[in-house]
Amino acid sequence: CSILRPQLTGLCHAGATKDMGKMLGGEEEKDPDAQKKEEERQEALRQQEEERKAKHARMEAEREKVRQQIRDKYGLKKKEEKEAEEKAALEQPCEGSLTRPKKAIPAGCGDEEEEEEESILDTVLKYLPGPLQDMFKK
Repeated sequence: CSILRPQLTGLCHAGATKDMGKMLGGEEEKDPDAQKKEEERQEALRQQEEERKAKHARMEAEREKVRQQIRDKYGLKKKEEKEAEEKAALEQPCEGSLTRPKKAIPAGCGDEEEEEEESILDTVLKYLPGPLQDMFKK
């Protein structure tokens, strides 16, 4: 060390610190209070996290209060309330509805005797105007 830089000779030998020893593969000095310090550090981190969560919960509660005031002022509803009402409306058929409820068993699948099948011509004739029906019947 002193050959390369004579002015730093004192630093080369005195500068070899504990960290240098660790880097060169030497034994680490064990701190007897290391585990206690680590537990205290973990507890402090846990406490900070709880305080942060409590702060955010308070902030969110304040925001929800403001949101509710706006909903009340303008007569708006929460998204969950809207979805619940829409779901209830779909489950409950209203009177005078254009759609009919589905039957459990479709017609013709039961023990009923089937009516005589009509020909296609008869079916088409039903939907024609009266004078045209008379022409085809003759």
